[in-house]
Amino acid sequence: MAKILTLTLNPALDLTVSVERLRIGAVNRAVEQRCHAAGKGLNVAQVLADLGHQITVAGFLGRDNPQPFEALIAQRGFVDAFVRVDGETRTNLKLVEAHGQVTDVNGQGPQVDAAAQAELLERLAALAGEHALVVVAGSLPRGISPQWFTHLLEQLKSQGLKVVLDTSGEALRAGLQAAPWLIKPNTDELAELTGSGVEDFTAQQTAAQRLLGSGVGHVVVSQGAQGVNWFSAERTLHAQPPKVSVASTVGAGDSLVAGMVHGLLLGEDAGQTLCRATAIAAQAVTQVGFGITDREQLAQLEAAVQLTEQQQEARR
Repeated sequence: MAKILTLTLNPALDLTVSVERLRIGAVNRAVEQRCHAAGKGLNVAQVLADLGHQITVAGFLGRDNPQPFEALIAQRGFVDAFVRVDGETRTNLKLVEAHGQVTDVNGQGPQVDAAAQAELLERLAALAGEHALVVVAGSLPRGISPQWFTHLLEQLKSQGLKVVLDTSGEALRAGLQAAPWLIKPNTDELAELTGSGVEDFTAQQTAAQRLLGSGVGHVVVSQGAQGVNWFSAERTLHAQPPKVSVASTVGAGDSLVAGMVHGLLLGEDAGQTLCRATAIAAQAVTQVGFGITDREQLAQLEAAVQLTEQQQEARR
């Protein structure tokens, strides 16, 4: 298996509170609650570790509350390359209703100064040669400019790393300037990027072809229960997941990214890669937390994924 670097610039403690139904402006009583170290890159790392890869995790952690993250890193056997900064790593509140809908209240990350930014760049330069690929996922903390983010991705590419990018908004626009190897927007993120709706396949294909023409290698569009569309220069595939009982949608996209990275790095058939990645994402929504918890269930889900190949549109 490969050595993979995941980069989480703005990790979070996820406080997940389950309620029967969220009543706005009223007292809600929790059915269950749990708090765990998270952040998109860390979520991806846990699934990749379950798939057998060696993982280095990096980004910025607040000095005031590193313990949950350090415990996760030690438990999972990750290499810790996080830069510590003043203040607390943020807390994100996730209110999960019985039917699976999630309401997020995301905190602000710590302020990251120029010295910490320079230290991270130095650490990544030293680590790059040991890894096959880097997954850069999540939002930007305070102090990180879009320009610096573009420079970061360009540095990683120049050091020979394939760059997988999963972010949104201004960070996604900045990251695209470095032409990542793979991006994974959901439909809302892709619509924000293009400035128009992308609910139908034709609109997604048009947007994806423009991104591919700009140097992006793979565009993977997640659509929740509507499945996944994967656009590349070679082919366009759609995977429809089976229906599952939804416990929480948190981490489904991160699980999809991990599955795609796994198959692509192993050089597997594209259909097999997308079916497994879709199944991993489907399993993720049946649980609260991250990782592959039931191999037998995963195999059943993978067998139930419906895969279709779509007609390629001439690149514009």
